[in-house]
Amino acid sequence: MAYKDEKLNEEKVFKDPVHSYVHVRDRVIWDLIGTREFQRLRRIKQLGTSYLTFHGAEHSRFNHSLGVYEIVRRILENFAHRPNWNQEERLLCLSAALLHDLGHGPFSHSFEKVFNLDHENFTRAIILGDTEVNEILIKVSPDFPQKVADVINKTYKDKLVVSLISSQIDADRMDYLQRDAYFTGVSYGHFDMERILRVMRPYDDQVVVKETGMHAVEDYIMSRYQMYWQVYFHPVTRSAEVILTKILHRAKQLYRENYSFKIEPTPFLSFFNDDVSLEDYIRLDESVVMYYFQMWTEEEDSILSDLAYRFMNRKLFKYIEFNPNSQMSNLMELYQLFKEANLNPEYYLVVDSSSDLPYDFYRPGEEEERLPIHLLLPNGELNELSRQSEIVDAISGKIRTDHKLYFPKDLVEQLPANQKDKIMEILYKQK
Repeated sequence: MAYKDEKLNEEKVFKDPVHSYVHVRDRVIWDLIGTREFQRLRRIKQLGTSYLTFHGAEHSRFNHSLGVYEIVRRILENFAHRPNWNQEERLLCLSAALLHDLGHGPFSHSFEKVFNLDHENFTRAIILGDTEVNEILIKVSPDFPQKVADVINKTYKDKLVVSLISSQIDADRMDYLQRDAYFTGVSYGHFDMERILRVMRPYDDQVVVKETGMHAVEDYIMSRYQMYWQVYFHPVTRSAEVILTKILHRAKQLYRENYSFKIEPTPFLSFFNDDVSLEDYIRLDESVVMYYFQMWTEEEDSILSDLAYRFMNRKLFKYIEFNPNSQMSNLMELYQLFKEANLNPEYYLVVDSSSDLPYDFYRPGEEEERLPIHLLLPNGELNELSRQSEIVDAISGKIRTDHKLYFPKDLVEQLPANQKDKIMEILYKQK
């Protein structure tokens, strides 16, 4: 029997708090889960710094990746004998679902911003490079690793396959909304996934939803909207991200100034030098980062040690609402006052912005990823979701943006009265 068709002697299951069980019968999937690169995802949190806001949010990219695989597996069971579906794509879909987050680094997006990295590039590099994952994929067929990479990169020729992993209603979102809601303890991310899976249909180059499932899809979109503003963009989480980012910036700056660290930050050196190999990237996980953060609390550099102490012990920055259009002069004045007070504004006065577009319909000339959700009508025609749903129409195409100014209130309050009062007046009394 060809490797791609090989089944395990008996089905393996992972007990899962969201899907009850994750079922694995394919030898290829079981072997991929056992690779070094996939097991590394156990050491990368799904929600980065959110555990400092929601103490249950300790779940990993490993949990989530298994969940996305399980959702796709269930979708494909429903698609198995339907028109428009090519059963030959089954293993490709399952592999891409499992591996879609393979390239995420420690604290994911915050880490990427500091070192100008892209996790999608590393996902591709792990799949195509000299790795255990690649060894397994290439046993399926010589071109299979490239196909998996293309699906994740949204360049694969069969757009229906891509849409299962990446669209406005895909397995990735359906898992992380429910999983993140479960582990943060909020109710916003729950929706009737069972109903959505039952009414999903393969249709030409995308997955569509039967009209009878419209209300379940509305619920899903509103869940996503609420989760972004109540969980993902929570101001306390963003405060932790600000400090995390500044720790890494400070360590990189000190390294470039030939500062002598008490413990050589060996795992970071290629990142500081902008010369990151695939092996360096795979070796660095959150347990390594947190070890160095703990060590940096005892560094001679007062900024690095203070920021590391704040992160490790949750002594976060406070924040105020900030309007960059009308308060820029205030920011400039605060910047100068912080410098005079010996509080380096590069590290202690930070504007952070978040924005989200909960749903949009496709507009010519804009990115293809915003392909809309289509409802399948009884007569076989398609109708774009926001044309039929007043709820979705109300938020469709509307970008919501939020700006906050973060600062160490405790340090400001320790300043001499004349400096403290000037700063506090601008921060809290300016309308």
